[in-house]
Amino acid sequence: MSWMFTRSEGLDGFVNLRSVLLDDRSWTTPFVETHTREKLPWASTPAVHSFEALPRPDAFPVLIAEFQSQPRP
Repeated sequence: MSWMFTRSEGLDGFVNLRSVLLDDRSWTTPFVETHTREKLPWASTPAVHSFEALPRPDAFPVLIAEFQSQPRP
């Protein structure tokens, strides 16, 4: 695990890039936030989905399908 990106075991070919590392983040909007159980009370994002920990593995196909159906900038 890195603060720059993560690769999840069992999700080969998927890399989660931290958008805060991009020079221009204006085109990004969070879709899923995880580990919210540990966030500060005043911290918030406009993420569509929020999980106190990682989502269950069976939730990923649904989340991915919903994300893919979103309009792209």
